[in-house]
Amino acid sequence: MPTRSEITYFGAGPALLPTDVLEKAAEALVDYQGTGLGIAEHSHRSALAANIINEAKADLANYLDIPDDYEVLFMQAGGSGEFSATVYNLVGAWVTRKQQEALKQVGDDEAKVAELLQKQVATELKLDYLVTGSWSLKAYQEACRLLGSEHVNLATDARTINDKKFGKIPEESTWKLSKDAAMVYYCDNETVDGVEFPKFPDVLAPRADGSGPIVVADMSSNILSRRIPVKNYHVIFFGAQKNLGSTGVTVAIVKKNLLPPVCPQPSPTLLRKLGLPIGPIVLSYETIAKNNSLYNTLSIFDVYIAGQVLKKLLATYSDKVDGQQAVSNKKAEIIYGALESRPDVFKLVTEKPFRSRMNICFRVVKTNDMDVDEKNFLELAKGQGLEGLKGHRSVGGIRASNYNSIPLEGAQKLAEFILTFAGH
Repeated sequence: MPTRSEITYFGAGPALLPTDVLEKAAEALVDYQGTGLGIAEHSHRSALAANIINEAKADLANYLDIPDDYEVLFMQAGGSGEFSATVYNLVGAWVTRKQQEALKQVGDDEAKVAELLQKQVATELKLDYLVTGSWSLKAYQEACRLLGSEHVNLATDARTINDKKFGKIPEESTWKLSKDAAMVYYCDNETVDGVEFPKFPDVLAPRADGSGPIVVADMSSNILSRRIPVKNYHVIFFGAQKNLGSTGVTVAIVKKNLLPPVCPQPSPTLLRKLGLPIGPIVLSYETIAKNNSLYNTLSIFDVYIAGQVLKKLLATYSDKVDGQQAVSNKKAEIIYGALESRPDVFKLVTEKPFRSRMNICFRVVKTNDMDVDEKNFLELAKGQGLEGLKGHRSVGGIRASNYNSIPLEGAQKLAEFILTFAGH
């Protein structure tokens, strides 16, 4: 059996973690800081647990330069849970804003306010989705399930410009954005399809007066790998299991103007009158923020691992995320360069301007039998200690997930294997 040092794991998630972080976590799991108890055994209500959460929040804010007017939440239910959480919370925020406007317009007559809100929900409530891959499609479908398709606007669908397949991002000028949408959602990096937004979309940028679209982004698979303009977003969420840590925790970075006292969530009674869904309390940003991520039992062990990854990143890169970005770009350049040098053997799935640095997707076309070619590629790669390269079951092919924990040497080893395979 191979040892850990002999394997470079390119799996899409759960992903590779730094060995020294795992070793430290293993010790903490048995006895945390000489307490005689493992970290998973300590109460999530303890001062010890609160300190782990607060340190992780502070280190994340430091690494990404998160402004003070944002709250960092540790949640559960993964990215799929956030598909629902964003709907519940952002629709609630929209209702609160409309309610505040209605109070100014018709006074504090509850019946008149409710009547006006019912008309606005029926005619104005929209959530916009930019569908550029499998995960944004799932988010869009979840919004339709929760709200009804009449309230969900498919602002763009990348399949319409790419022969019904994902692999490109439509021009911003073609996006059909709603007026005053409760949110505009997009997935910054599509793990399955290897599509990454090259930068923040210009059309979604905040205006000079501070107004503009309410932008929500899923960054589950490229967070911590490049600098992002946090101030342009109202919500950024990501599962820990790609670049941050192990499965079990999800992070939401939420602008505080979506939280009390500026924007308290509407009452369940009002939402029922409006015919809108009431979300589970464990998905309420307001509730999680109020309780410092400890409304219910949080996996402190998983937060601890995330915190140790952040401490390692901060210790490694004096320029924080910019340093990691340079390495991430270099690794992607090495792998893509090897693939591009042999177009007779490898077919890249994604159009060049939108190729993900994190999830490099390609097909092997060495002979007339792609299935056999890809099976041979995977078997030979495994023999070289290169594992986790099989593409997602929904699309097939090969996928190298080039997350932060993949060392530069790992990317070089894969590139060398790619060239060797092509030469056989």
